[in-house]
Amino acid sequence: MARHVLGLSGGKDSTALAILLYQEIPEMEYFFCDTGRELPETYEYLDRIKARLGIKIEYLCTERGFDHWFEVYGQVLPSPKMRWCTDFMKIKPLEQFIGNEDTYSYIGIRADENRDGYISRKPNIMPIFPFKERGLIKEDILRILDESGIGLPSYYKWRSRSGCFFCFFQRKYEWVRLSEEHPDLFEQAVKYEDQSRVNRGYTWTQGETLLEIIARKDQIIADHDKAIAREKKTSPKLSLAEVLESVLDDEDDEMPCLACHL
Repeated sequence: MARHVLGLSGGKDSTALAILLYQEIPEMEYFFCDTGRELPETYEYLDRIKARLGIKIEYLCTERGFDHWFEVYGQVLPSPKMRWCTDFMKIKPLEQFIGNEDTYSYIGIRADENRDGYISRKPNIMPIFPFKERGLIKEDILRILDESGIGLPSYYKWRSRSGCFFCFFQRKYEWVRLSEEHPDLFEQAVKYEDQSRVNRGYTWTQGETLLEIIARKDQIIADHDKAIAREKKTSPKLSLAEVLESVLDDEDDEMPCLACHL
């Protein structure tokens, strides 16, 4: 008999999918690929999901953590062109969890998204896209979250995607806010960058170090606030989280890793 699995990222889409399916598919297995470098808010949100739905979430961890692979890759930071963190800390743990059993993997890509990526190519893992099949869009996902009582994760007040605290897909405003919300985590990200920059010349964001970003944070925040005000005026019916997401997507519309950001 085939298994049914659903990966939670700590983001809104995978959470809404779990809410949609947990009664329809009682044998569903839920998992979270835990890099050990997640935001505290992500773990809090997963606890909220477990409590509200009464489900168990399997936390999948690699035998060796980020620091090990950072050294293996010669202190080269992961980037959109070299996503070794996704390969070794997300995809491999998932494939080990599933093994060679026939498995349906449920993925929270919405009907209003122009992407169909899948994080594993093993032939025994068959992707299912319930939102696409049912024509559900962002508005439906927000409604599902609201009606369930789970709502959005608290980091959505300043960041629009889940993932590691040092994710290279963060926009500069999000780096600034990380330094304010979690100065200890920001300091860790700076240390990784310093190691990589000294030995290999790499930074988390192209052409600018984190400390250079912070040196001009007042301007970054001011520009962001102006963009938020414009978006609110243009789309007054959007929630604050939707306004933030829209503004940040306008800054950078590069598609993040599906394993981390659904």
